[in-house]
Amino acid sequence: MARVAVIGGGISGLGTALMLGRRSHAVTLFEQASRQAGDDLDRDFFRWDRPRVPQANHPHSFLGPVRTVLRAEIPDVYADLLARGAREYHDFDWFGEHPPHRAGDEDLVTLRTRRIVLEAALTAAVQREPAVEVRQGCRVRALTFEEGSPARVTGVQVGAETHQADLVIDAAGRRSPVPSWLTAAGCRPPVIDSHRTGIAYLCRWYRLRADGPRDPGRVKTGSSAPFALAGVFPSDNDVFAVHLVLSTSDPTRGALTDPAVFEAVARLFPATAAWLDLAPEPQTAVLAMAGLDNRWTALVDDDGPIVTGLVNAGDSLIHTNPTSGHGAALGLRAAQHLAAHADQIAADPIGYHDWTAQALRPLFDAQVRADRANEQRLGQSPPPSDRRAAALGACAFDDPVVMRARARVRHLMRPADDAYSTDEVTRAVTDWLADHPDFSPTHDGPNRDQWNALIPG
Repeated sequence: MARVAVIGGGISGLGTALMLGRRSHAVTLFEQASRQAGDDLDRDFFRWDRPRVPQANHPHSFLGPVRTVLRAEIPDVYADLLARGAREYHDFDWFGEHPPHRAGDEDLVTLRTRRIVLEAALTAAVQREPAVEVRQGCRVRALTFEEGSPARVTGVQVGAETHQADLVIDAAGRRSPVPSWLTAAGCRPPVIDSHRTGIAYLCRWYRLRADGPRDPGRVKTGSSAPFALAGVFPSDNDVFAVHLVLSTSDPTRGALTDPAVFEAVARLFPATAAWLDLAPEPQTAVLAMAGLDNRWTALVDDDGPIVTGLVNAGDSLIHTNPTSGHGAALGLRAAQHLAAHADQIAADPIGYHDWTAQALRPLFDAQVRADRANEQRLGQSPPPSDRRAAALGACAFDDPVVMRARARVRHLMRPADDAYSTDEVTRAVTDWLADHPDFSPTHDGPNRDQWNALIPG
C-alpha cells in the first residue's frame, strides 16, 4: 500500500483521496482553504466567497460518468448526494416513455445539482474515512525531491514540515502552482497545451416559489440566437439557474450584468422564458465568467516523464470550458484510475500518462474543436449553417435512436463522428428530413435588433 499526498480538496482531490483510502492506501489531503462544504448548502453556495474556485457558484450538471464512478466506487456518497437533493434526469425522460433498453442506456443520466451538494457529500465521506487525514487550512508551499534522471518527488513541504509520500497527486486545479515548482527545481517543464475559447457566460440563480408550479412542462432546456446561447440548469432543492453564453467581443456583454437587462434578454429565448414565467424568486445577482480556456498539462514529454512520484489529476491535468460540464466527469474518472493503480503509478507513472493520453486527451481535443466552432458561430461572421447537422440536432428530440446517439456523445461515451455515423442514425435523419421537406436551420432566439432593443444606450 502506498503513502499518498493529495494537493487540493476540490471534487477531484476529495474523490481521489476517498477512493484511495477505500483501497487501504494511507492518504493525506492538503487543502489551503480553511473552510469546507457542510450541511447548510444554501449558506455555503450563496454566501461563501471562493476566489480560487471561480466556477463554484456557476451552474453544474454532472454527466453520466460522475454517477457511474460514484455508484461503482463510493455508493454511500451517491446515496448521500440524492438525499441532499440531487436529482437524476435520463435523456430519454424527454419522451416520457423510454424506448426498449439497450446496453449502456442505464448510464445516460445527468445529475441535476449544484456543485456544493457533491462537495458536501464527498467531504462528509472523507471525514468518515479512517485511511484519509485531511489537513484543512494547510497550504503546500513546495515539493521535495530525490536526485535522479528524472528526479523523483518524495513528498511535500507544508510550513516547516516535510511530509513524505510514495506518490504525490496534484489536484490543485487549473491554477496549480506545481508546474512552476517543477521548473524552479530544474526539471524539464510540463507540456502545456492551452486554447482560449473566446466565449463568456453569465448566470443568475432562482428558487421556485413554494406555492407555485414546479416546472414548465415539456420544454427544452436550451435555445439559441445566431450570436448567443441561452439555457436553464434545473438543480437541487427547487433552485435553478438561467445562463447566457456569448462572444467575449460582444459589445453588449457588460450590460447583461444588470439583473433587469439580463432577465429581459433571457425572456427572448423560449427555453429560459418558460422557467422565468414560473415567477421564481431571484437568489443572486448576475454572475459573470470569462477568460475561459481549454488547457492540457502533461508531466511527460518526448523523453518520458519529467519526474516520478508525482502525477496530476482533475483540472491540474485537463481543464475544459466549464459550459460543457466535463470537469467533474473527467476528474472522477482519473480518480478511479489512480485508486485502482496507485502502487504501479507510484513506482512508474508512465502507465498513467499513457492512460490519460488514450482515455482523456481525445475528449480535450474534441472540446477545443467544438469551442472554436462556437466562437466562430457566436462572432460577427458565423459560417453558413449545415442543414444536415442542424437536422441531426432537431431530430434527436423526435427520434429515440438519434437521442441515444446524442446522449452517448454528451455523456462522453462515444466520439461524435462514431456515434452519428452509424447506418441506423443516418437512416433516422434521412427519414426525418423526408418528413420535414421545408426544414432549414433556424434559431428560436431573438435576432440582433430584438436583442439590442433591450440594451441601454
